[in-house]
Amino acid sequence: MALNLTVRVHPVVLFQIVDAYERRNADSQRVIGTLLGTADKGIVEVSNCFCVPHKEHDDQVEAELGYAHEVYDLNRRVNASENIVGWWATGNEVTNHSSVIHEYYSRECNNPVHVTVDTSLQGGRMGLKAFVCVSLGVPGGKTGNMFTPINIEITSYAPETVGLQLCAKTIGVSNASRSRAVQPMVDLAQVAEAATKLQGLLDQVLTYVEDVLSGKQQADNTVGRALLDLIHSVPNMSPDQFAQMFNSNVKDLLMVVTLSQLIKTQLQLNEKLPFLCSTQN
Repeated sequence: MALNLTVRVHPVVLFQIVDAYERRNADSQRVIGTLLGTADKGIVEVSNCFCVPHKEHDDQVEAELGYAHEVYDLNRRVNASENIVGWWATGNEVTNHSSVIHEYYSRECNNPVHVTVDTSLQGGRMGLKAFVCVSLGVPGGKTGNMFTPINIEITSYAPETVGLQLCAKTIGVSNASRSRAVQPMVDLAQVAEAATKLQGLLDQVLTYVEDVLSGKQQADNTVGRALLDLIHSVPNMSPDQFAQMFNSNVKDLLMVVTLSQLIKTQLQLNEKLPFLCSTQN
């Protein structure tokens, strides 16, 4: 059953792991930590993590388990739905000390997963692997453990997708004179950009369909089924109904923007009023 698990990691977890690796001690070869999330029906979704200070020697591993328990208890107060699902380590391989660390997490949760993040960027990319520990041996004889790879995927919520798209805009900036900082767009600009991307995708689909109908390109059954499911998923509404729904959503968006600006202005006034009162006195 453990070999059929699929691990889904959110981008914020990778950012936290890389940040912990960059802040490590000078004498530390790798960094480890606890994975938090949920496990249900063969899917382990990792939505959070934290670093656990440790030291690795030739014959033993020293970890601050008290610190790990305190951080986990604090996190449970904020988000009670996140439980311990495993542990992570930087590097591209499983070391000899991994069995000792995995034994501790086996007491914290059932079937803990082990995720490795290759921060050395071997092969030009940050490799991501997931393992489970499987017992091996014969009845009445010696037994051992083996880390077996399992499926791992990257998943994200809608707000995380927006953040990733913003980070992707800094890729390819090679000129040192240009700033790599990218300012977030306003909400309406994001809606306009999303509509432009959607229009481009629709143009590609129309071009593909026209090429298939004219015989320029051979039809693909998989693409045809996907297009059929896409058409069936579109609600049947008139242009007037669609325009009314779109305008209603835009009004809601403008209302949220207005309220956020009012709250921002009120906070700024509250910060300046005490200063004005103190100067008058």
